[in-house]
Amino acid sequence: MNAPPSHIGSMLTFDPAHCEQRQVYKLMTGIIVPRPVALVSTVDTSGLVNLAPFSFFSGVGSAPPTVLFCPALRTPGGGKDGQRKDTLRNVEQTGEFVVNVVSEAIAGKANATAAEVSPEVDEFELAGLTPQASETVRPPRVAESPAQMECRLLQVIYTSHSPGGGVIVLGEIVRFHVRKELIDDFRVDPTGLDAVGRMAGNTWVRTHDRIELARPK
Repeated sequence: MNAPPSHIGSMLTFDPAHCEQRQVYKLMTGIIVPRPVALVSTVDTSGLVNLAPFSFFSGVGSAPPTVLFCPALRTPGGGKDGQRKDTLRNVEQTGEFVVNVVSEAIAGKANATAAEVSPEVDEFELAGLTPQASETVRPPRVAESPAQMECRLLQVIYTSHSPGGGVIVLGEIVRFHVRKELIDDFRVDPTGLDAVGRMAGNTWVRTHDRIELARPK
């Protein structure tokens, strides 16, 4: 067996079965980087609005256009309303949500919506963001966001009901909204979008420094 290149150091190996949940979380958020941020708006059955950021977020496919985000459960017994985050509870009850892109200009305000507050608190007001009516779903969009996706729920998958257990929320995009100056022939200008991402802990990243690599033919 060939020896590894001299610049590659020794590795530490961790078995998640023998780690605390918080230790596993720290490893995942330190390794899975950078993560795009979905600022998700929802409403409950009485019309109360919720807004919260999620960095376990990705696109899934384009036919139909599908996204996912993953709210974690707070405590054991995650199937009960008291253990689910407001966003998850609202999505399960109404089947609708909006994903708002977080630009650097609103990163601080998006971060403010992560505060643990009661469902009656309006995070739009808390963060100083402006709700804008959606076209096809009840949750409002974030007017300051450079791009938004109105979504209808496809499926919710619970990976477990333990503390820190992940929940996969799959939604079909039914409307895209992009600032007109950022789009040309369906191509979105990454500089104008100015999206930010998450690293571990309190660290966020900009997307100004990019490289171009042509895909092999």
